[in-house]
Formats: sequence, structure tokens, C-alpha cells
Amino acid sequence: MLIQHVEGFLTHLRVEKSASVLTITSYKTDLIQFFSFISRQYKVPAEEVSQELLNHKTVREYLAFLQENGLSRATTARKLASLRSFVKYLCREGVLAGNPIAAVATPKQDKRLPKFLYPREIELLINAPDISTPNGTRDKAILETLYAAGLRVSELVGMDIKDIDFGEQIIKVRGKGNKERIVPLGSKAREALINYIEIGRKKLLQKNENSCPALFLNKYGDRISQRSIRNILNKYVEDIALNQKISPHTLRHTFATHLLNGGADLRTVQELLGHVKLSTTQIYTHLTRDNIKTIHNETHPRR
Repeated sequence: MLIQHVEGFLTHLRVEKSASVLTITSYKTDLIQFFSFISRQYKVPAEEVSQELLNHKTVREYLAFLQENGLSRATTARKLASLRSFVKYLCREGVLAGNPIAAVATPKQDKRLPKFLYPREIELLINAPDISTPNGTRDKAILETLYAAGLRVSELVGMDIKDIDFGEQIIKVRGKGNKERIVPLGSKAREALINYIEIGRKKLLQKNENSCPALFLNKYGDRISQRSIRNILNKYVEDIALNQKISPHTLRHTFATHLLNGGADLRTVQELLGHVKLSTTQIYTHLTRDNIKTIHNETHPRR
């Protein structure tokens, strides 16, 4: 039976692929969802789903089920990628003689441009926290760091104090697959971080009997969570009446967009973002409306 190999697959991801806890959890959720669907569809216990029920037809049925239930093409593609990785693992381990879903096509992705903030909007957001309070110094440092370094929220919460070199104004980031990269910090983020560490973090750390190495702490003096970062961002978006929904990843999009609009080359932005493929970075090569107007005014003969 196939489901018994899921734990071995997750161990493979953790040990051999250095996958993050978040990635492993997502893969596990995706696979359990697939086995639950097959169980309902073919009226067999999930523990008894055999390799005969893992084929082109059943996977296509599963993808159709996901789409009928309102999941986006991007989410459907990710769930298919989880299943494909699992099948490749089964082939490698000799559980399957061949790949039964090799011919299943990935759903075409919607070509949507990433959301980003304009310079005035990012300035309002970063200046929203009240830095006379411990939480305010922390929140400003979080927003400055997300924007200054283009971090994923998982990278931000995973940072420790030792990962910052204030002298060189750089931070060491552990990205996907536990890969490390060095990212410049900038004077504004450096100033906000020093203020937080000297004032806010010391007070937050007093709530914890044990010393926590994490850079960003919650109200209990423990490492802050990704959900808390999202809640912090939502609070300040509401405070400044920003008329759009944004996430921590929006600040990463903003970082990349502003660099490219400022003249940075694509390879440098790729390196700073920690993208393996240049094609992933190319989505940021869109232009803001302000730049479009500027280019039109400067180059059109009838401007």
C-alpha cells in the first residue's frame, strides 16, 4: 500500500533535500488530501490505496476535483508537484516499476503580475509603528528588514541575532533548501534594528526565563511566528488606510520591483532574492505606471 511510504518520503525531504518544516508540512498535507480523495472516489480505506489506483486517470480526476472546489491553478499545480515528487521517490525506492503519472500535464498558470507598493506607500507603512514602545521598535525593524532585504517571511522569523553583521551592514539568510545567501541591509534598516535590539528586544526578552537567540521576539520573549508577522502587517495596513490587501511577500515583490526600476540588473536581483532560476525573477520586470508615463514622456515624439 502506498500511504505507508509517506513518512519515508518526508524523511527523505528533510534529510536529503534539507527541506524546511513548512515545506514538509505542505507536502504531507497535499499527499494526505490525495489519498483521502482516492479513498472517497473508489470507496477503499486510504491505508489500502494501491499502486493500481495511482495512474493518469485518477490524478486527472483529482485535479478536476481541486478546480471544482475553487482552488487556484497555482495551488493545484503545487499539489500536483507534491504528488510527482512522491512518485519519483517511490520509483527510486523500487516501490513502483515506472512513473504512472509522467504524462499528466501541469495546469496552465494565470499570468498575474505580483502586487507591490509605490515608494510613498512603503514609506507610510514603515513609518506607521510607534517606536516609543517595545513592540513599535520591533515592528518598524520587521518592516524595514523585509523591504531592505527582500526576505521571505520564513527567512525573517528564522533569523538569529548572530546572523547580522552591523559593521558590514549585511545579513546572513537561510533560504529554501537551507541554502545561505548574504544580503545587504542598508542604513535605514540597520538603524531600526539597532534601536529595536537596544530597547524593544531587551524588554521583550525579560518575559522569557531562557535566553532566545531569535532576532525577532513575540510578547512572551520567544521567536515570533509567521502568523504574527502577517497580523502585524495587517494592523499597520489598516492604520494607514492602505486600500489594498497585502502580505509580507508583497514587501518582497516591492523590494524587487524598486531595485529593477532603479536600474539593477536581473542577475543581481535573482541573487538577492535567492532564486534558483532566472525565469522566476523575470516576473518582476514589469514597469510601474509612473515609469511607463516617464518613458512615454521622454521618448514619444508627440509627447
